[in-house]
Amino acid sequence: MSQPLTDEQISQIMHGIKIPPQPQILVDLQIEQMAPEPDPRVISRLINQDVGLSGAILKVVNSSQYALPNVITSVEQAVNLIGLNSVINVINGLAIRSELSDSKVTQLNRFWDTATDIANISVDIAKTTNFASSEWAYLLGLFHNCGIPLMLLRFENYFDVMEKSYHHPEKRVIDTENDMLDTNHAVVGYYTAKSWRLPKPICDVIAEHHNATYYFRPDHTKDDDRKTLLGILKLAEYICGNYRILGRQQEDLEWNAIGSEVLAYLGLGNYDLEQLEFNYRETGVSIQNY
Repeated sequence: MSQPLTDEQISQIMHGIKIPPQPQILVDLQIEQMAPEPDPRVISRLINQDVGLSGAILKVVNSSQYALPNVITSVEQAVNLIGLNSVINVINGLAIRSELSDSKVTQLNRFWDTATDIANISVDIAKTTNFASSEWAYLLGLFHNCGIPLMLLRFENYFDVMEKSYHHPEKRVIDTENDMLDTNHAVVGYYTAKSWRLPKPICDVIAEHHNATYYFRPDHTKDDDRKTLLGILKLAEYICGNYRILGRQQEDLEWNAIGSEVLAYLGLGNYDLEQLEFNYRETGVSIQNY
């Protein structure tokens, strides 16, 4: 199963992967590669912190080259299945493609920072609410905004548009993007996640993650894993200050509209929210200083 893929096979599988990896993660991975005996656990942990690398590895392991009976959603399992040689080739291939200007790297820092933080706090929320799959919660937190770097690479003014979209009190974030750019990061993210062969519920929530007011309105009574995942994500975004980091706003307009409904649906109260915020601060990141 761990027979290394050929360069041609990797190139074919990787076609369409354009999300650049974090420069510091690449540096850390290169250091580990140069060790006399690279540790698969260290490599898996580093990959798991990056949207582009995680998506690439999952796309490889779920490709027709392996024809596995079940979809793999764990990066660590994927690394073990395809082998370190193939993993290192994928990483190096992405590194070559990710020659970004300093200004683009600076802009994307906002995206990279929020992705990892939201993924980690999503796991905490999933465990607090006894959600069956904390792994899915992590994947959704990591990948839900995977359309953002693709939008930035396509539209020079994308972050200006995004800041406007978070500022509008009546429109959804994606409405402003649609008006100004004729597309939005949720749609782009959905098709990206689908191409990576992520589980369908995760792809669906990525597509709908700025449509939460529909799912948490009083007359929406359907309960399923997608709605729970969406609630976990919106709470994680709020705790992590997504509206401040990406939207450059002082108020989370989305959370104001659905926050009480999300907490009620997840079976949480103000004490639980305070505890989750405390847990997040304990990681060394202040939720008040963005």
